[in-house]
Amino acid sequence: MQSSQPLVSIVIPCYNHEQFVQDTIQSVIDQTYNNIELIIIDDGSKDSSVAKIKEMIELCERRFTRFEFRSRANIGLSATLNEALEWCQGVYLSCIASDDILKAYKTSVQVDYLQKNILSIGVFGGVELIDENAAVKGTILRRHKKYNFNDIFLHQHNLPAPTQFLRLNNVREVGGYKESLIIEDWPMWLFLTEHGGTLDYISTVFTSYRRHQGNLSARLDDMQKARIEVVELFSSNELSERALAGTYMVEAHCWQKINRKKSLSFIKKAIKSDFTLIYKKSFLQYIIKLALFQY
Repeated sequence: MQSSQPLVSIVIPCYNHEQFVQDTIQSVIDQTYNNIELIIIDDGSKDSSVAKIKEMIELCERRFTRFEFRSRANIGLSATLNEALEWCQGVYLSCIASDDILKAYKTSVQVDYLQKNILSIGVFGGVELIDENAAVKGTILRRHKKYNFNDIFLHQHNLPAPTQFLRLNNVREVGGYKESLIIEDWPMWLFLTEHGGTLDYISTVFTSYRRHQGNLSARLDDMQKARIEVVELFSSNELSERALAGTYMVEAHCWQKINRKKSLSFIKKAIKSDFTLIYKKSFLQYIIKLALFQY
């Protein structure tokens, strides 16, 4: 049975997640899909993450078709993912943060989807929100939709990174992850779809996404700077100004519950870059939320 299934490469880059990494590894062990290789790279953790991972090596070696673990000095997330790509031998690629948890059926459902949808480059889905203690705080689940390059460039997409599942050959064809950028996922999706193909969202919850203070997405100013850098990579594209406006809109939403004045400053930048934004659904949603929030 195992040899008849496409090999799936699951990668866990770990950095200072001693509290969570064993739960993440266990969720890969618990996958209902059999033919998996698991690659774990600790990116210079300063806590006891390496010791926690080593406690599970024997179990991983019994469970997986192939298992690799490496620890070394810190070089950053994108460089770590590229290092893992050199080891991967699978047909499909799933990268999971070392503080998130996969649903047991994730790999089986996503392999089946991509085998039936040959023009799709990757498949994503819904997330369950959990806190540091794994208590469920909510679920985000949308309708099925296929996204092309323009959708993704203009931030008119819903592709939760913790649920990603990609065709490995396509990832290699675009040269892997861009190590000069803070954001690893958005530019990858843009390069993957730049010349055609779609990234698809299906209405199934695939991952428990852990929200805590250590999440990179909580560093809002850094994230916005990184989004602008990504847009600049595609500055020759006729949609670049609209894409820039989209980044300001995303940042305005992020600041809306935290700092009203700062949020409004990003809305002004968004409108300056693309005045037609005021006619979009995202702008209307922003205005409604702004009116409802109490400061």
